[in-house]
Amino acid sequence: MRAVLFANGHLPHPLAARRRLLPDDLILCADGGSRHALALGLRPHLVIGDLDSLAIADRAHLDRLGCTIEQHPADKDATDLELALHAARRLGADEVLLLAALGGRLDQALANLLLLAGPQFADLRLSLADGEQTAWVVRDRLSVTGRPGDTVSTLALSPQVEGLTYHGGLRWPLHDFTLPFGSSRGVSNEMTAAIAPISLRRGVLLVIHIPAHLFPEIPL
Repeated sequence: MRAVLFANGHLPHPLAARRRLLPDDLILCADGGSRHALALGLRPHLVIGDLDSLAIADRAHLDRLGCTIEQHPADKDATDLELALHAARRLGADEVLLLAALGGRLDQALANLLLLAGPQFADLRLSLADGEQTAWVVRDRLSVTGRPGDTVSTLALSPQVEGLTYHGGLRWPLHDFTLPFGSSRGVSNEMTAAIAPISLRRGVLLVIHIPAHLFPEIPL
């Protein structure tokens, strides 16, 4: 089962987010992320957090919809998003798509991104969408689907990513490559086919797909 989790960041392209939703998605909201779900006309299955960023009007709206709200104390050891990811697993999700995880406070945006690489969520298939841009946390393999000319970037989220191999579909190949954390070697590759399979032997990799029409003026 897939869960779609609305975080409390920015959602600059709500229509693009709407197009990603499937009828049987489990809709979860981390605290103030509820406003994005409500704006899209969704009825969240669960809202979780300390509720310090949940507007009064949105709380009333959620109550009218009969949504389940799980409130945690403000003095806690995890962010609302981390609580929501644990809740996704508890409710049976094996895949989570994060929306509105970026923008706003820089510390929250970085924490949201790095949280996905944590070993506590290694059993979940995690991805993040920002408009038409998509990022996946990959621990074994992934096939990126797009169009020739699209950008694909890879970033290490662990000290090293070992055995990184591009199995075709990208302009600049890699084979059994070790990508260290902090390296820009994997940034701004170009798709040459509709599918670009990527695999790794060990580590945690962030794979980002950017359609070519979004930034046509930026050289590769």
